[in-house]
Amino acid sequence: MEYKVVPFVASIDPKKGTTNHVAEQLESLIKNFTDKGWEYVRLESVSTFVHPESGCFGIGAQSGFTTNNQMVVFQKK
Repeated sequence: MEYKVVPFVASIDPKKGTTNHVAEQLESLIKNFTDKGWEYVRLESVSTFVHPESGCFGIGAQSGFTTNNQMVVFQKK
């Protein structure tokens, strides 16, 4: 079995956007890949730790942080 994992980041206008807009974007992504022969499996949340940066002599230093990303999983049999 073959798998493909694709990042999913929804983008909406904060004044006019709704969860329906997010659903439409996800549906469009799924349709795009199913049209290419991939089968949708699930949406996964992946936590990632971004390491801190010390900067040059401490200037521009940034703390480390954790971020969450949504990944769409597809498969081909």
